[in-house]
Formats: sequence, structure tokens, C-alpha cells
Amino acid sequence: MKKSNLKTSAFGLAKGAELLSEDSFAVQSFKDITVAVLCDGVGSSKEGREASLRTVEYFINSFKLKPQAWTIPQALEQFTSSINNILYSESSINYGKPELLTTLAIIIIEGNRLYGTNVGDSRIYLSRKEKLFQLSTDHIINEENKRHILTKVIGISDRIEPYIFENNLEEDDHILLCSDGLYTEMSDNEVFEKIPLLANGIVKFVNKRSFENLRDDTSAIVIKYLQDDEVTKRKRQFLTIPEYISENETIDSFQLLKPLVQNRRTWLATDGNSNFVLKFPEFEATESEEILNLFVREAWNARRIKSNYFPKAFIPEDRTHRYYVMEVFEGDNLEEILKKGKFDILNSLNILKTVLNSSQYLLKFNLVNGDIKPDNIIQLKSGEFKIIDYGSIVEIFSINSKAGTPSYLAPERFKGSAISEQSEIFSMGVTIYRLLTQKYPYGEIEPFQKPSFHSQPTAVSKLNKIVPEWFNTVILRMVHSDSEIRYKYFSEVLFDIENSDKVEPIYSKETPLLEKDPLKFYKIGFWILVIGNIGQIVF
Repeated sequence: MKKSNLKTSAFGLAKGAELLSEDSFAVQSFKDITVAVLCDGVGSSKEGREASLRTVEYFINSFKLKPQAWTIPQALEQFTSSINNILYSESSINYGKPELLTTLAIIIIEGNRLYGTNVGDSRIYLSRKEKLFQLSTDHIINEENKRHILTKVIGISDRIEPYIFENNLEEDDHILLCSDGLYTEMSDNEVFEKIPLLANGIVKFVNKRSFENLRDDTSAIVIKYLQDDEVTKRKRQFLTIPEYISENETIDSFQLLKPLVQNRRTWLATDGNSNFVLKFPEFEATESEEILNLFVREAWNARRIKSNYFPKAFIPEDRTHRYYVMEVFEGDNLEEILKKGKFDILNSLNILKTVLNSSQYLLKFNLVNGDIKPDNIIQLKSGEFKIIDYGSIVEIFSINSKAGTPSYLAPERFKGSAISEQSEIFSMGVTIYRLLTQKYPYGEIEPFQKPSFHSQPTAVSKLNKIVPEWFNTVILRMVHSDSEIRYKYFSEVLFDIENSDKVEPIYSKETPLLEKDPLKFYKIGFWILVIGNIGQIVF
């Protein structure tokens, strides 16, 4: 692969007779940057290969749509922390301990500027003129017979602080990213000598030396900087964030018609031919980097989400103000419709399926809605349902996110737990409970209030006689305060609403076995009697 002044190569082989390697790697160029990432799944974990594959894919996809306002070091830090938190939290839920573990070596080249970071013992080298420099740091125990023990890997803990380096590149520089299967078989002098062979040549050199029986998975990415040609860097856009926005004001090619929300930051607008929705950041973003970053991430997510469940969104390239544009949906949000009366079963089921399917789609990007409630769902005149708010969408397993509305938050969210499929399911359940009953399962919760979830909600079927018992059970399981009883995954809820005859009753931990499973109760009783009788005969 070539990109103007770069020559790139990537190659890897599995160890011994193995067909699949724990290593993953990729090199891609996007407009003005080139991204190279190499990961080595930790062999002692159950899901090392899965972790390395997902981490590589995550970085490539994330840098492909990196927010313009983010610097590369800022993006490296954000993306590294995000994938680490995703893998750690998913491992905790699925295995009870860290199992999705991988090392990381990544570089970004923009013009003649090199940025990078590493976690674990995968290395990054720079070969310049007559010298070889190791730019990465080995995160290992630096003692004899313990150097194979890693002190830092992606997914091992809930937080990680990557060290990010940057340097200027010079003509004929070579950058090497490699797994430990390569550099443990070569001296630094040999690495320096073989880098010009590019990735294929240097890996095959190690393979030949080992008589084609590699002791470890061996992978490399080599990038040669062909010429010292200063690529014109994309200028940071200095975009205006207006403090006051008025009706009939014209911004770029859009005339603002009317505000759509009370804070006057979301507007119905027209370009003379079609209507659109324009969303601006809060004016406080001019002083707060955190608020600006949240809006940049929101616009970034809106642009990359391509699904009929959400409004189409884009960011004009020639804009002079900071905003993004969405298509207009004609209809009413469910909160407005709810004021007129309860929803019927068919519409409630369709709404639940829409929210579940849209949430399944977001998982492809490691995202969740973050604020599921009737206000953020709209019913079109055609009867379809759409999700209309991008502002709350966050990465799954986010810990510090303030996304969500108190009355719809799962009990664990009030204790600082991460956003997960299970906490999203609770919000969905509260939404459907309200649509069918016009009530909250645990009462309306005000901001800063410490709610109580000790008593379970009134059955939906008692408040709305048309609700069948199987659907009542599904909803009560979705809003159950006990996370051991509540659904854990969107797929579980979808299965139950599509297979109503297989919905199982809800039993608390205190429910007697005779009530939960009479057959099992009598079987146990039978064997107790048999064993007792045998004991009497023997003694």
C-alpha cells in the first residue's frame, strides 16, 4: 500500500503448526493520516485473539471518523481508554474476571509528524540513518525469569493511562511495529539490518531461522518514509459558536425558522428547497473543553450512524459555525402522545422492537443510546417509530457518563456503575411500562434524589387489563431491581417477545422450590426418601 510519501507493508505468521495467530494488525490511510496498529492477544487469557481483533478494528474505525476538533494525541488517549474500558467491562460481565486481554502498538502519521503509543510488550522501532531507536516501552517485570509477565495490557483494569510520544520523520526513516515473537528472536543489530526487507522479509527471516517452526506468533508492520515532503496539514477549523440565535437568522446556507427545544440550540431550518434540523453546542463550549468535546463526539456519532432507526446526519464541509445537520421527522414524540391516553399492545410491542433493534445496531459501534425515554422516540404520520436524540449516545460501559434521565435509570446507575445492555434494558422497560400504564414503575424520580428500589412495581396487567400475562412478565423482568433476575442482553428480550409461549415466570430468590419447580422438588424429595430407606437397611 502506498500513500504519497509512504511505503507500507504488513505480514504475520502463526507459531508452530497453528493455523490462527493471536496477533492482529492493519494499516490504513484516511485523507491526511495513516494509521498502523498491531496487537498481540495475551495467550494466558481465554479471549486473547478476540481482544486483539476487536482492538485493531476499533482503532481503524475510530480514526477513520476522528472528530476534526480532536488532536491526534487527544484521539489516541480517548480511543485507548475507550477500548480498554469496553474489553474490561465486557470480561467482568461475561467471565467475572479479565479475559479479553491484548497488547497494543499503534502509530499515526500526519504529514511528517509521527504519533504513537503502546501498552504491553509489542514494540515500536524507528530506524534512522545508522541508528535504531525503540520508541515504545516494555510493560513487563524487569527481573530475570519474569520478563514474560506483563504489568500493563489492554483490558486488565478499568482504567489505563497511555504514554503518547511524537516526533518528526525524516527522509528514508523506517518505522517497525512488531509482536514479541519477532524481536525476541533477533538482536537489535539484526532488526536494524532487516527492516529494509519490509514486513514480509523480516518475518520470513525469523521463520527461516526457526526452521519454519516459530515458537510464538510473529507479526510486523514496516512503514518507510520515502521523502521529506511536508504534507499540508489540515487547518483546525475556527468555528463560531453563537451565544444568541434568532428566528429568520441565516447561517451559511440555512435560514433558521424556529427553535425545537427550550434551550434554543436545536432549530428547524431551510436551505430554500428542503427543511432540516440544525443542532448547535451550548455557548459554554467556547470556554469548556469538556462541553466542546461532548458536542464533537455527538456530531461524530451522528455522522457515522447510518440506520433507518435514526435521522440521517451530516456536517457541511464549508460551515462557518459549529453545528451539524439532521433530516426532519414529521410526527409527535411519545411523551406528547401519552398525554392523550395509554398505548395499545401492538404499538407498545412495535416501539419495544424498534428500540431493541436500534440498540443492537449501536452495539456494532460499541455504543448505547444512554437516554431511552418517550421524549426521545417519535411516531411518524406513517406509524413508524424513530429514535431522535444523538446527544445522549455514549460508548457502552462508560463509567463517568451523565447520560440518562433519573426516572429511567437502572438502580446500579445511581451507584456509579457503567452503562451496559442491562441498564439500557431497564430504561426500555420503564418506557414501555409508562406507555401502557401512564405511571412510573418506581415513581417519578427527581434529579439528585436517592430513590428506593426495595419494593417491586405493581404488575402492568393490574393497571392495564388488556396486557397479556406473558408481556407483563417481560416488562417486570426488564425493570426488576435485582440484576440477577433482569434480562442481561437485548437478544434475550427480543427472543421472549418473539416467542411469547416460552416466557418463564419471575421468581425471587426467596420463592420456595415447590412453587418454582414442583417436578424438581418432588424428584429431590424422592431421592431423599430412597437414600433414607437405604440408610435404615444398612444400619
